[in-house]
Amino acid sequence: MRYCAYLFVVTAGLAASMANAASPIEATLYKNPQCGCCDEYARQLEANGFKVTMENTTDLSQIKKLAGVPENLAGCHTMRVENYVVEGLVPLDTLNRLLTEKPDIWGIALPGMPTGVPGMPGPKPEPLNIYVISDGTPEVYATE
Repeated sequence: MRYCAYLFVVTAGLAASMANAASPIEATLYKNPQCGCCDEYARQLEANGFKVTMENTTDLSQIKKLAGVPENLAGCHTMRVENYVVEGLVPLDTLNRLLTEKPDIWGIALPGMPTGVPGMPGPKPEPLNIYVISDGTPEVYATE
């Protein structure tokens, strides 16, 4: 009888663990209503296990300010995912690294709208730096 109870507990724990692994990562993306690259970025995130809520706004600068994004790191949209701010079209590998490592930072940013990243067509002209968002001098978090 004890073996059955143990097997039930292990099986229930495994099922709960699998359910958590399969649940999407929730994100809220604040964007200009006319920005097509942001829509494409959200589609690519959703194709890779995210559930993205889109919030259209005509006051993106206020959202960025409240999120602590310095002007020199501004991208085309601002996203909240877990406890982080993700600014701009951050590549999926770097975003997943952030969510896996969970560093003690505010967030990360890919400034501007470079080609060759999720949401922007064309070839990537060179490796791109993704920066840590902080109240100090920007440090490179990743290069892709």
